[in-house]
Amino acid sequence: MGSAARVARAWGIQLAAVVASAFVLSGCAAPPIDVPVSPTATRPVAGGAPPLAVAFAPLRGTPADAAALRHPSLAVKIDNHEDARPQIALNRSDIVFEELVEGGLTRYLVVWHSDIPDAVGPVRSIRPMDPAIASPFGGVIAYSGGQQYFVDLMKSTSLVNLVFDEDDTGLFERADDRPGPHDVILDATEAIGRNATLPPPPVQFAYGSADPLVAPGFAAASTSHLELAFSSGESRSWDWDPAGSAWLRSQQGEPDLEASGDRVRATNVVTLRVGIDWPFGEVPLTVVVGSGEAWVSVAGRTAHGTWSKDAEASPIVLTADDGSVLRLAPGNTWVELVPNEGSVAFAP
Repeated sequence: MGSAARVARAWGIQLAAVVASAFVLSGCAAPPIDVPVSPTATRPVAGGAPPLAVAFAPLRGTPADAAALRHPSLAVKIDNHEDARPQIALNRSDIVFEELVEGGLTRYLVVWHSDIPDAVGPVRSIRPMDPAIASPFGGVIAYSGGQQYFVDLMKSTSLVNLVFDEDDTGLFERADDRPGPHDVILDATEAIGRNATLPPPPVQFAYGSADPLVAPGFAAASTSHLELAFSSGESRSWDWDPAGSAWLRSQQGEPDLEASGDRVRATNVVTLRVGIDWPFGEVPLTVVVGSGEAWVSVAGRTAHGTWSKDAEASPIVLTADDGSVLRLAPGNTWVELVPNEGSVAFAP
């Protein structure tokens, strides 16, 4: 079976046709299934017309309409307190970062680009690690406020800051059916519309096939269950669903649902062991500039490696133990920033 056919089997006929046509047009052999996805390619057009651009969502690696991608990403600080659940539109996001905050709880920094919902939330306050997490995406970030020093750190980045405490334009509202302070909702469509001329985000991760860890060099272990502990009272888990080709999320042993009623799910779960510093009293600082241990879980497999990030504005780089690039499958990704003091376990 040729490599183009293997792509078709792994990614589906539509994407295979796009990839194959792009390489036929350039006169090159079709790529192996684990090549990284380019942000753009071309496909031939009947009648000798100029080839059409075929776009790939930079934060998902999935084929997309090029025109629909010509806007910035929207990063939003999302609450994960028990009273804040269920959150709105998590499954429509491209990348979610989960981080430790005070009291052993966690919050999310969620990035939407390929699919912008009407509304997202609940929106909460910024934390000191968020500038380093959000900066590589550029675009827009929204949050409810925070300690002034943390707000100043975020405003010193290149991102457009949308702050609930400073907004008098109707971008945010309080939901009547949610308890405060877990009730701040952002009009995400309007937030992007007001900043539509900003550029799209750059690619953050390398993408491969729907089963990117199949090569023996990754030494990927069969995985059905991930168990993650951020603190003594906060457990997270993911279970592989072969029928849906997705990881299904639980919190505190209960299925994690979003506001739509759907189970929170991910194509890729990236688990990073990170250091925690305490220069701000009870507010922890997740150290995301540096390097550490990493696992990529996708398609019912987990491969071990390392992560590195050399500057605040740089993306996270994932490297396998054999020195090759750790690739993700096209789709949405959760990045679990588990403290070194926490725990990580994988079950076959």
